[in-house]
Amino acid sequence: MSRISILDQEKCQPKKCNYVCINYCPGVRMEEDTITIDEETKKPLISEELCEGCGICTTRCPFDAISVINLPEALNDPIHRYGQNMFELFHLPTLKEGTVVGLLGQNGIGKSTIMRILSGELIPNLGDWETEASWDNVIEYYRGSALQSYFKKLANKDIKVIHKPQAIEYLPKVVKGNVNDLLSNVDERDQLDYVVENLNLETVINRNMSKLSGGELQRVAIAASILREGDFYYFDEPTSWLDVKQRLNAVKVIRSLAEAGKSVLVIEHDLATLDALSDNIHVLYGKPGAYGVVSGMKGVRVGINAYINGFLKEENIRMRKTPIEFSIRPPTPEDEGETLSSYSDLTKEYDGFKISANAGEIYKDEIVTAFGSNGIGKTTFAKMLAGEVKPTKGEVDTEIEIAYKPQYIVTDFKGRVQDYLYMNVPEFGSKIFESEIGNPLQLKDLLDKDVEHLSGGELQRLAIATTLSKDADLYLFDEPTAFLDVEQRLTAGKVIRKIVESKNAASLIIDHDIIFIDYISDRAMVFNGKPGVEGYASKPSDLRTSMNKFLSDLNITFRRDKETKRPRVNKLNSYLDREQKEAGEYYYLKS
Repeated sequence: MSRISILDQEKCQPKKCNYVCINYCPGVRMEEDTITIDEETKKPLISEELCEGCGICTTRCPFDAISVINLPEALNDPIHRYGQNMFELFHLPTLKEGTVVGLLGQNGIGKSTIMRILSGELIPNLGDWETEASWDNVIEYYRGSALQSYFKKLANKDIKVIHKPQAIEYLPKVVKGNVNDLLSNVDERDQLDYVVENLNLETVINRNMSKLSGGELQRVAIAASILREGDFYYFDEPTSWLDVKQRLNAVKVIRSLAEAGKSVLVIEHDLATLDALSDNIHVLYGKPGAYGVVSGMKGVRVGINAYINGFLKEENIRMRKTPIEFSIRPPTPEDEGETLSSYSDLTKEYDGFKISANAGEIYKDEIVTAFGSNGIGKTTFAKMLAGEVKPTKGEVDTEIEIAYKPQYIVTDFKGRVQDYLYMNVPEFGSKIFESEIGNPLQLKDLLDKDVEHLSGGELQRLAIATTLSKDADLYLFDEPTAFLDVEQRLTAGKVIRKIVESKNAASLIIDHDIIFIDYISDRAMVFNGKPGVEGYASKPSDLRTSMNKFLSDLNITFRRDKETKRPRVNKLNSYLDREQKEAGEYYYLKS
């Protein structure tokens, strides 16, 4: 059985432990140089040829910086490896003309690396990190396959690849001027009117790029990619910061590329969006930060269900000990439950915008979700409950303690995550914090990282943990799933529920991921109106009633998958779509 050794450079602190891994390695004591010291970094290097995988170094390392991982026997030839004791990728996805192929997997499993390879930004080294990578070697490696032709054309610049990256926040730094100038300059397919209309960009078309919100930047980035003429289109997390309607609009315009005969590859963590967007998918499995494996191509329903069940039949790989389970909860009675917080009819008026909310109550031990279009007042409502914004009219019961995680996480903290937690979480280091919050949210992997260098998903997990650690009656979360992968989203949901119920508290969560909302909600609130002008919030009611109202306004229907019970989008005007609309059941038909 082959194995790889992973050394986390940020965690490793040899001066503090005096190279305990080298001192205890039996191979070193037998003078085999199994672990040596890198002359440049002064940190240990593990020889994967000599390492017997005894695990002593992983046990002795006080900083959990070392992992020795046994690989499945079928994995012999990596496509790319970043260096000795660093991440390794196996296999690449299949590209199909006129098809949208989705990539589904955890963060840190190699999805973005795949995008960089296929877009030509990174030449794969075929596992030989010590030799300069070349397209000639890659083309020879894939001799006789479809990827040989692809990489040959890519190397010779005979094909054009359009890549929408994940980090759209950097767009205003490299593109100056207004939205219309950008989109007009890249409109090589004469589709400007189409994308502006279908991505609802009319209100921002003359706005300066530096004045756009996250969701607006995302839609502009999608539009700019679709307008360019290319052969292959790659979208890395195209629906972050988008509301449900905007996500389905994005599905429509991205799928239009496949309908025009283009090949499209998409990374997406919203399962409902991925389901509606993709024709086929590849599931990625392995160990985040250590190695990733691309599965064979699967039908979209079969692939997503396999991911949810945690077992890939064709590969005979168990990805997860237990499946993710979705349950259909009975409606929560409107007049039952111990009231935690209440508020009268609320109104908040700004110059040019007004949000009104019906009076309502939040019960102890429940999770209420709030959903609706962007710019409709959800965040303002949360801030009124949190006491950060004073209503123009109405009153909020302020006799409760509130912990609030905002939509945009901004921190100027200089130092490590461990230092941040010591300063902001009194119970950090206790067994109860580790078991209920730290371990599930995988904070242990972040402790030695600088807060200012955390990725979006890492910062999100830290913010969720910090919020839950506070002694509060009501926990408010504004878009807690942003930048989290599927498993992290559902794990966060479990952690929130456990803390809420253990403290006899409640939580209000604003989010756009239908799968997450379905997974976590007891009751829900619907926000509608005219974005940026006026918003209206219903009182909390059962999820089914709220979803029916919300989806009927969007003219969209969902069904439940027969195997996993997860929500799935119905194709517009399909038999089931028409049947549900006739019955007035937009969320799913009653069984």
